Amino acid sequence: MANDFKLDNFIYSFSNNCKKVQKKTFAKNQIITSYIQKRNQLCILLNGKADLVRYDLNGNKTIVEHFAKNALFGEVFYKVTTNNELLVEAKSSCTVLFYIYDELKEQCNNGCKFHGVLTEHLPELILNKITDLNTRIELLTQRSTRDKLLTYFSLISTRKLSKSFELPLSLTDLADYLSVDRSAMMRELKLLKEDGLVDKIGNRIILLYE
Repeated sequence: MANDFKLDNFIYSFSNNCKKVQKKTFAKNQIITSYIQKRNQLCILLNGKADLVRYDLNGNKTIVEHFAKNALFGEVFYKVTTNNELLVEAKSSCTVLFYIYDELKEQCNNGCKFHGVLTEHLPELILNKITDLNTRIELLTQRSTRDKLLTYFSLISTRKLSKSFELPLSLTDLADYLSVDRSAMMRELKLLKEDGLVDKIGNRIILLYE
């Protein structure tokens, strides 16, 4: 918790003192950025929620990553060629910092001390991102919809330190995030309840297994 407080304070100070940082606010469903322009942009989500989404040629949507407070995203993490359908969408009202990664080693003209100490905190932010990406890989390597759901529920339960928790995603978004058909996922949720493994009350999941 102390590290989270320290990180929050740094990001707040950095966003308000470094002249090379842009801070923008977005309403729900607005496009925050796309990954087509290759600006080597580094973004930090100050508050709210957002998704990195991809649309295929048929208009089908996949949630590649889900972002919450202090999450890192931007073209700097995607060096491979991508199309203009890879977008970051705001899932709620949110505030985002925009920073060009190539300027990391340069000094601000006004002697901004926060620009210099960014390198001290960047590893912690990147470690958080790596953890999230490893979680995503673990979910996608599960073979069945049931296994994906149970793995996802277990991960959220571990993070919340509770067997009862609110889903951070809508059911539609959860299906997109797990890369499964929504109807099939809903059938599997019903079976999980019938088998006595989980209970679902509104958007709350209760794990009933040890």
